[in-house]
Amino acid sequence: MDLRTIEWKNGQIKIVDQTKLPGKLEYLYIRDLKTLWHAIKELKVRGAPALGAAAGLGVYLGVKDSKAKTFARFYGELDKVIRYLGSSRPTAKNLFWGLERMGSAAIKNQEKAITEIKKILFDEAQKIIEEDRSACRKIGIYGAKLINKFDTIMTVCNAGILATIDYGTALGVIYRAGEEGKKVKVFACETRPLLQGARLTVWELKRKGVDVTLNCDNMAAILMAQGKIDKVIAGADRIAVNGDTANKIGTYSLAVLAHHHKIPFYIAAPSSTFDLSIKSGKGIVIEQRNSCEVTDLFYKRKMSHKAVKVFNPAFDVTPHNLITAIITEKGVIRAPFSKNIKRVIKSCKG
Repeated sequence: MDLRTIEWKNGQIKIVDQTKLPGKLEYLYIRDLKTLWHAIKELKVRGAPALGAAAGLGVYLGVKDSKAKTFARFYGELDKVIRYLGSSRPTAKNLFWGLERMGSAAIKNQEKAITEIKKILFDEAQKIIEEDRSACRKIGIYGAKLINKFDTIMTVCNAGILATIDYGTALGVIYRAGEEGKKVKVFACETRPLLQGARLTVWELKRKGVDVTLNCDNMAAILMAQGKIDKVIAGADRIAVNGDTANKIGTYSLAVLAHHHKIPFYIAAPSSTFDLSIKSGKGIVIEQRNSCEVTDLFYKRKMSHKAVKVFNPAFDVTPHNLITAIITEKGVIRAPFSKNIKRVIKSCKG
């Protein structure tokens, strides 16, 4: 499928507006930071790796027209951009990883002319994009080795093309397995409350010709009990040093069910999603979303009492002991995670 989730095009950021899917494939052209901030907050662009790209391109967008004559003045403007974009969503590590990377690129080149630093920042944003493309392909290669020829895989939310640049993490494993001739079938959890599995994952799997069946979130247990699921693969938004993993709400439930039914449960994520500063999932900030996403969104009329209190966390944390392995672009990491994550991720970060 020839689809780029996010890219720089004609002096602006071009994204797939994911809030319009699956009804319409529509692109949004972003020319200012406020529009980008709202696009991130409103999930027009989403998915941890795609947010890393949004961070890179967003920083460049925010400073490309700077009139600063000194680095101190320029960096002050850049830091303001970084802080602003970082306030859009708190959980996905890749967003902050991308912002930090752009800030570091500026500092490393502070002795150069401002015009040259701007070019360096643009090139750095492009590197983030190209590295994600490469990482996802490698995740697919490593992950496909874990897939048998006729496996049926369950996944949650959307960790595919739409969550990355153009291939996917969890779904990238499925795509690669298909490219290797494996007849993989997929059960896609609808993923309440935003229905990103029903709206996005099903949409792109159908476009890729993958055999996919949509299931409600609370149907996962019976599918596993009936022996219809061979493996579960999910993406990730932030991974602590002990392997605890934050991902879309409902991932933890699948991990518990998979453990009970003795089904392998895999996380697929690039090294940029790991947060080595956090010891466990207890240190991961969980984003709380607006109540209307549960009571109003996708309904013609409000579907619950207008005064009801709503619990709407965007993510949950899956404890490392429920994870069979984490598939990365550097290979498959298995327990003990605290030891092996440090070894693999630190080595790949130089």
